[in-house]
Amino acid sequence: MHALKDLYGLVGYPLGHSFSKSYFTHKFLGEGINAGYENFELDDIALIRQVIEHNDNLRGFNVTIPYKEQILPYLDSLDEVAAEIGAVNVVRIENGGKLRGFNTDVYGFTESLRPMLAHYNHKKALVFGTGGASKAVLAGLKELGIEATVVSRKQIANGLTYSDLTPAIIGEHTVIVNTTPLGMYPYVDAAPIMSYSALTSNHVCFDLVYNPTQTKFMNQCAEMGAMTSNGLKMLHLQAEQAWRIWQNAK
Repeated sequence: MHALKDLYGLVGYPLGHSFSKSYFTHKFLGEGINAGYENFELDDIALIRQVIEHNDNLRGFNVTIPYKEQILPYLDSLDEVAAEIGAVNVVRIENGGKLRGFNTDVYGFTESLRPMLAHYNHKKALVFGTGGASKAVLAGLKELGIEATVVSRKQIANGLTYSDLTPAIIGEHTVIVNTTPLGMYPYVDAAPIMSYSALTSNHVCFDLVYNPTQTKFMNQCAEMGAMTSNGLKMLHLQAEQAWRIWQNAK
């Protein structure tokens, strides 16, 4: 058996929900690429230094919850999109061991959501959550010409709390995006708290969670006639973009 030439991976905590390893492993096998992909489940982002030191053939890695913002101090440079958003989900290891951060979540989200917007003139969106994924979603919605408001548990500037979500506000915001891990495996019975009865068939409800493929949030939205999607297509699109970024280093 030949030693793997290149190694890639996923950094986050926890990682039991993730499909990234199986996705890239299947891709490498299918395309005859001599590379591997490992999960680096770190309970402290500072451990990333050890991961890099102990894996000489590591060429790049994805970053997921909760480290899309916490990874920033460990990077040497950022591309324009990641710098503007302030969140990174792809890191390329360049010559000399320099770490360069990118954000492919914006591309993955925008291109996943775009086809769902054709049936109605959407003007306003609610974005649940304030983490790194939320920042990418906000950038994507801006690109699509949709005004977005962040919803969080605690009051933030220019944002709403879940208790602020009246039926009228929900009715006015016809795109709703869950960027929180609520409902993610293994906690599949959880969902954002809102008046789901205020949803209509004009609503588009997008859940970044993809495991399970049908979340409680999606089920409750679909019951009201809303169009729903999970984050699986977004995962695939951003992963392919990540692969292109890693390959551009060569």
